[in-house]
Amino acid sequence: MKGNVLVVDDDRDSAEVLCDLLISRQNDAVAVDRGDTALQRLDEGDFDVVITDVRMEGMSGIEVCQKVRASHPDVPVMVITGQADVETAVAALRAGAWDFVTKPLNADHVMAAVARAVDHRRTRSEVRRLRQALAATRPIKEIIGDSPSIRAVTELVGRIADGDATVLITGESGTGKELVAQAVHSLGPRKDEPFVAVNCGAVPANLLESELFGHVKGAFTDARRDRPGLFIQAGRGTVFLDEIGEMPLDMQVKLLRVLQQRSLRPVGGDEEMPFYARVVCATNRDLESEVDEGRFRQDLFYRVNVVTIEVPPLRSRGSDILLLAHHFLKRISERTGKAVTSISPDASRKLLDYDWPGNVRELENGIERAVALARMSEIQVDDLPAKIREHHSTRLVIEGDDPSELVTMSEMERRYVRRVLDACGGNKTQAAKVLGIDRRSLYRRLEERSRD
Repeated sequence: MKGNVLVVDDDRDSAEVLCDLLISRQNDAVAVDRGDTALQRLDEGDFDVVITDVRMEGMSGIEVCQKVRASHPDVPVMVITGQADVETAVAALRAGAWDFVTKPLNADHVMAAVARAVDHRRTRSEVRRLRQALAATRPIKEIIGDSPSIRAVTELVGRIADGDATVLITGESGTGKELVAQAVHSLGPRKDEPFVAVNCGAVPANLLESELFGHVKGAFTDARRDRPGLFIQAGRGTVFLDEIGEMPLDMQVKLLRVLQQRSLRPVGGDEEMPFYARVVCATNRDLESEVDEGRFRQDLFYRVNVVTIEVPPLRSRGSDILLLAHHFLKRISERTGKAVTSISPDASRKLLDYDWPGNVRELENGIERAVALARMSEIQVDDLPAKIREHHSTRLVIEGDDPSELVTMSEMERRYVRRVLDACGGNKTQAAKVLGIDRRSLYRRLEERSRD
């Protein structure tokens, strides 16, 4: 990692030797002999790191640390101190120094420390740039991210929020489908009305009808009074049916009728009641495949799938991972009162390299664990969960010239289809789109591969 370094030392010979070393390793380096001059140069130019001697005439290295920390908090400061002067080094660290090196200088140690400092500064600068870009363009504050895939989601949410069309939100578990549903609600004219959510897979099948449509007194044991269901409780707001793919088939028939008629009959009741809420649904299942396999009604699928919003998996969102990680870090640190304020470059790379099968929910959990274990103000690789620390990316690679190591076209196709299906989280519809084939062709190939 090559950087632009400002050296501060009133010993010109020492400063020149250090600059020559930095330049010989392809860095840019400038030397000044006074602390106030260093601060002026920082205001005029873009430096990645400051290296200052501790003992100087006029402004000391400790004061340089304090002033750089106050005026340019993103620029790390390294101090040079005598080997026996441990107390001074500790004082410099307390004053805001990022690191220190001891005399006599070891070239490899100095360059390794500079590389870490430059990497640290550029990582923090990139996160800050992303935050600023996000703040300037993000229409929905609850949805954090600046990647093309998440921008497509926020754009679509903005376009449909004012309407009444039924919305189907798809995506893997943990991607934030309920946040998208809340955004559809809060950006539209229903924002001051109730947002009522129910997880269709979490309510027992025999109670789901009553939960959604209500019941009258005496409809069943313990029904001691009339109770309006969620469709009525929502008023003119929004009903969010999470994990609609888990709904039993007999209940799907009843829901279809309610959506078609825009009215419902409470359990045990005789009278139809109109409802006025907007309906937003979500699922982590591939509903088209569920229809093909007879587990989801086709007519209901078309009724709820008027507008589809596909929430991308975290692994496909690039630098959004770091934006979300810092968002969770700030929130968790404030809640726990623990002063953990940043993520080291090495830990950031581990976060970017990991596949995140649990998506945003798993990332939040990982950051919470890292904050709990952190011994410094910066999260290190060792603070991350083991599966993130030890993860190695898997890629389809063809290499080698030995014919015995090569595979047949059929085997290569099998591996590629499996790789795409894994990358799509098992969603056959999405995998078929990536492969450029229809779903039936994908099913046929999967069946052929299983027979092989």
